[in-house]
Amino acid sequence: MKKIREEIKEKIDEQWNEQLTFLQTIGRYKSTFGNEAPLQEYLEEYFADKMQLETKKIFPNIKKMSNSPGFSPVDWGYKGRPVIIGTWGAAGNKTGKSLILQSHIDVVPEGPLENWDYNPWEPKIKGNRMYGRGIQDMKSGMAAMVFAVRALQSLGIKPQANVYLESVIEEEITGNGALTTLLSGYKADAALIPEPFGQNGVIAQVGVIWLNVRVKGAAANMENSNSAVSAIEKAYILIKALQDYRKYINSLSKHPAFEDHSHPLSVNIGKINGGEWTSSVASECTFDVRVGLYPGKSPQDIKDEVYKWLMKAAKRDEWLKENIPEITYYGFHAEGAELDKNNDLFKALEKSHYQTTNKEMDYIAITATTDIRFFNNYYNIPATCYGAEGSNMHGANEWVDLDSLKLVSETYANFILDWCDAQKFN
Repeated sequence: MKKIREEIKEKIDEQWNEQLTFLQTIGRYKSTFGNEAPLQEYLEEYFADKMQLETKKIFPNIKKMSNSPGFSPVDWGYKGRPVIIGTWGAAGNKTGKSLILQSHIDVVPEGPLENWDYNPWEPKIKGNRMYGRGIQDMKSGMAAMVFAVRALQSLGIKPQANVYLESVIEEEITGNGALTTLLSGYKADAALIPEPFGQNGVIAQVGVIWLNVRVKGAAANMENSNSAVSAIEKAYILIKALQDYRKYINSLSKHPAFEDHSHPLSVNIGKINGGEWTSSVASECTFDVRVGLYPGKSPQDIKDEVYKWLMKAAKRDEWLKENIPEITYYGFHAEGAELDKNNDLFKALEKSHYQTTNKEMDYIAITATTDIRFFNNYYNIPATCYGAEGSNMHGANEWVDLDSLKLVSETYANFILDWCDAQKFN
């Protein structure tokens, strides 16, 4: 086994330039919400032709998902927006345990280009970093899992249990892509998601809800502005209330997994839109909000709590109490997740991490949400995140640390070797 692990390391080194080219190639696809299809088509072809995987294209079905635990409600469709799955079939006596490797290829918008030092859609290598939108979160994860498998394949090593490589959509907004894979029957003994939180085992994550608030005003031009009511100014009242709500929820007793976090629950005003003309008083203002919640908390209970908090603030204002804000929920309706680090998945990952790094693996709780919640909460499939390092995730000049990416690739190859009882067959 020691010789095989040395060969794996050598093969990953040998294929490193090809891996970097692959990462740059998928980084050039502007796979923001609704624009995922071209990259999915590329990956479907790559899985089939370059890796000889059995591929499957699946389109999320709202009717099928709507009554399933973890479904996030949407007011859009999935035509032309597939999930891609490549199956590396079991060989030999099938004595191993099956595995899901899942990466999302949807990325957040790039924001103002003036804030970037490099073109966000033309990944750039400078020193030990690669820059680009989505390069860290999480196209680096796709590169790691693909080249972990390719290293093993190049050595004639095959798993004795199925390995599923999954390229999903909407991790950044609903998680319905991951849910689709499970509803389509793709289940395994464990799942690894190479989200870029470093070479750590994730043992807890928060849940998330999204909401939209619509405030009405009474429009007028500047000559009659004394009789007008600005929807933008009234929206400030509700935004201030949400800032107070953020302070309130973070002042309460913390979930044990997040005791070391000074500010575990975010309430973020992520988008605002209001007004029609500079010299007109705004007749409408809308803003979108992201609210975090602890594992064990119901998203619906938090929705109800936020609604009551906002209505209480509205009733203190003469205009808002008569012109009640409209609050709608969309996107994330996500529970948090908490994992037992004594399970077999973590024991195997600890071993693989040590074999690669010669260090003990650390555990972390994250104040974001990921797709591991579906596996752990609803399908009794142990799942965690373990990925590369980097910075500026969702911000300008996002980058991934390339040394860490190589280590993750090697760790994943070692993990497959043990978990799936992979063997040389030539």
